[in-house]
Amino acid sequence: MPQQDYIPVAGSLALSTAIAAIPIVVLLYCLGIRRTAAWVAALFGLGTALLVALFSYHMPPALAASAVAYGAAYGLFPICWIIIWAIFLYRIMVETGKFKIVKDSIGNLTTDRRLQALLIAFAFGSFIEGAAGFGTPVAVAAAMLTGLGFSPFYAAAICLLANTAPVAFGSVGVPIVTLAGITGLPLNHLSAAVGLICAPISLLVPAYVILVMGGWKALRGVLPAVVACGVVYALVQFFVSNYVGPHLTAILTSLAAMGVLAVAVKIWKPSGTVTLEGDTGMPANPPHHTGRELALAWSPYMLLVVFVLVWGMEPFKGWLNSVTVIFGWPGLHNRILQVPPVTAKPTPYAARFTLNWLSASGTACLFASVCSAIVLRLSPWRFFHLLGATLKQLTVPIVTIASVLGMAFLMNYSGSIGTLGLACAASGALYPFIGTLMGWLGVFLTGSDTSSNALFGNLQVVTSRQLHLNPVLMAAANSSGGVMGKMISLASIAVASAATGMAPHDEAKLFRFTLHHSLLLVSLVGLLVVFYAYVTPQWIP
Repeated sequence: MPQQDYIPVAGSLALSTAIAAIPIVVLLYCLGIRRTAAWVAALFGLGTALLVALFSYHMPPALAASAVAYGAAYGLFPICWIIIWAIFLYRIMVETGKFKIVKDSIGNLTTDRRLQALLIAFAFGSFIEGAAGFGTPVAVAAAMLTGLGFSPFYAAAICLLANTAPVAFGSVGVPIVTLAGITGLPLNHLSAAVGLICAPISLLVPAYVILVMGGWKALRGVLPAVVACGVVYALVQFFVSNYVGPHLTAILTSLAAMGVLAVAVKIWKPSGTVTLEGDTGMPANPPHHTGRELALAWSPYMLLVVFVLVWGMEPFKGWLNSVTVIFGWPGLHNRILQVPPVTAKPTPYAARFTLNWLSASGTACLFASVCSAIVLRLSPWRFFHLLGATLKQLTVPIVTIASVLGMAFLMNYSGSIGTLGLACAASGALYPFIGTLMGWLGVFLTGSDTSSNALFGNLQVVTSRQLHLNPVLMAAANSSGGVMGKMISLASIAVASAATGMAPHDEAKLFRFTLHHSLLLVSLVGLLVVFYAYVTPQWIP
């Protein structure tokens, strides 16, 4: 059985790290300097990773091909499966004219772009993240903002920035549940530690989004609403994550944020305005609609919420999972040996694919779409015609997602991710900061906090024990740092691009726009982890 070698180049960790990082450097170069379309950059990154795996890590070609296929399959299901139906649901609303009523209802609530961004991108997006995750909130919220007149670019950028707060608790707590399963650490301890790290950052995110939109002047005009939203969100996030658990954290925090914003816009008016480049505007006095019209227009999103929540209920979820098929990925499962220090002892590397076709969040979106089509009286012919148009629209994003996941899984199974992890671990006293960046790197590569936790979770525990750090803190730092990598992952950019109808050449511009925000925010998370590690270690369970 081939054994992973984490220092394959001349016995030097520094040289091995430089080689292992080449695919990531190629991605950054293509997107940030050459301004290449995301799908092209992903294919270049995948090709480079394949060369590194074959010639530097001496991975057998059959295993390399199987790892790429495994990653691509994971990109297609469950990630693309969710994206397809989330965007299809939005297109049903547009096709039936109901989205115009939704726009009018929000316009009657507030015409201020800053408050619309907080309501939809931050609060409502957080709710969808907590209920579904895996790209759904960016797809839904960005599409809504575009429909309200935001330019595709700024709709995507705002949603990517706003979606940082709930990611660690997304999809009914799946990232932290995965982290607990990978590391063997107590679930509630991990939930509390992630809440302790994320709550102070969540306090700042609403203000940060408005600053990005229009600077300090724009923030001053909506400061009461921003403060109320941030404080309520952070307090509820801290309380639920510490005293209830990870499953409902994002859902309850978002409901609290939506509630306080709805009250704020009723009793208080913002000052000044913000106009973003490319904004097409919306009617100054949107028409009013009856309660029945509003209920019918919002029914697709209501159905989405209902189906996703029902899909997450334990008794029903167990029944749905009764038809789940789990199998070892052909030609890869237990064919590679992981060795210390990446694992505690030599262990065959599992590669199990879970085809939970009925219990997947994407299937909940599918049912919501079908029921919405029935409620809105969309004919079967229009239904399938619209589905075909949606699949055509998503062809390029699907290629991007499949390619970048193939690259991530190849790097993982070849051992190059282990090399990068060991290089981070060699940082000694700086490890609390560097370990946070590992989580960020994992989400950048895979597009998923869940995948990043699976990728680096156990390595964080092993390394923290070697350095006499709290393993709960460093495992939580992996998930919390990963939150800030979400906005620059190619999977997220592809989702945002598809949801807004953005021009392909704008994807590289979107990456460059979010990159420096991502670096700044992950640095704040890293400094917070350093504070907990060395100043107040007693605060961590």
